[in-house]
Amino acid sequence: MRAVRAVLALVTLGVATGGVAQAQDQAQVQAQDSDLVRRGAYLEHAADCEVCHTKPGGRPFAGGRAFDLPGIGTIYAPNITPDRETGIGAYTDAQFDSAVRAGVAPGWTHLYPVMPYASYARMTADDVRAIRAYLATLAPVHATARANRVRFPYSIRLAMVAWNLLYRPSSAMTDEPGRSAAWNRGRYLVEAAGHCAECHSPRTMMQATSGARSYAGALTAGWEAYNISSDPDSGIGAWTDAQLTAYLSTGHADGRGTAAGPMAEVVGYSLRYLTPQDIASMVTYLRSLPARQSNETVAAIPPQALAHATPTHSNGERLFAGACAGCHLTDGQGRQVDEAALWGARSLGEIQGRNLIQTMVQGSRLDTARGVMTMPAFGPEYRDQDLADLANYTIGHFANRVGHVTAQDIAAVRQPGGAH
Repeated sequence: MRAVRAVLALVTLGVATGGVAQAQDQAQVQAQDSDLVRRGAYLEHAADCEVCHTKPGGRPFAGGRAFDLPGIGTIYAPNITPDRETGIGAYTDAQFDSAVRAGVAPGWTHLYPVMPYASYARMTADDVRAIRAYLATLAPVHATARANRVRFPYSIRLAMVAWNLLYRPSSAMTDEPGRSAAWNRGRYLVEAAGHCAECHSPRTMMQATSGARSYAGALTAGWEAYNISSDPDSGIGAWTDAQLTAYLSTGHADGRGTAAGPMAEVVGYSLRYLTPQDIASMVTYLRSLPARQSNETVAAIPPQALAHATPTHSNGERLFAGACAGCHLTDGQGRQVDEAALWGARSLGEIQGRNLIQTMVQGSRLDTARGVMTMPAFGPEYRDQDLADLANYTIGHFANRVGHVTAQDIAAVRQPGGAH
């Protein structure tokens, strides 16, 4: 009888021990999954997925944002919430990786290069899997994608096979020997996850980013994505590390201006969430980019020089005093918040005023850790010529340059979907 009891006790102990071990294994798996999701959330910010996959006023990640590609047509961003019918809920990890890094979605559907998979191809498979794990935790949104409007021959998706062979990297990025850990991390964030070249480099006729003019600036959706090469005049070569760090992490740098339009979105949805170490790594890498000259000239007139400026009594000056000085002040140093400062702003160093026009007509919103900074749009009560006069006065007064903005430029941007 004692032997029977001993056997039963051992069996009970084994079951209990096995149950504890199983519970520990499950807890470990859950902890690993939680770590993967947290890592994926951070990488999603680094890769800036939300802003492109959210239409204005729409549900986050539910797609629908329109992208106009010159020579190709209009592409609508797809739904990447875990909805199984209209999103990516039915994707396997391998299918998600293929879409992100190879540009090939399930059903051998070849994506267009508005999806920056040529940059994401340089990301590691583990990082893409982490992003997938995070996206799987989002609330599913049933949102069917709009049909793309694509011109021939790009309407034949198989044409992208040749594009991929020519322009898509074949493997993930590896560290470059002889470079510091900060430089390699910065290169990964700038070139791969952050895909900065996609906007800041001009495109070839085949819509690939130009290697010869990489980071020399480009016109994107009507906005000037500025030259961020190390050129001291038209790039960021004359910026201090502190200015670059502030601009990337907050959207504003004293003496250099405030981010607006698409760059404000990059700061608000992506860069402001990165760690100080990662921002510093990006600065380290950006410093090493080859200098590329462009037509843009960076504004550099100091605010104290404006004390001796002669009043022009022009229409532009009158409009600025009535509509702008309340926030920006007549000396351009801004009232209450640094983001309202105008002196040194890059948008004023570009005499065609592309970004200045877009900001005046569309307005701008910058999300920061301190809150939301908003520049309201100028409405129809201002004539096209009024806004042209205002733009040229602002360029001349705060950047000491002759603006070339015309009423026709304002009218073009005011058109629905208009781009300057």
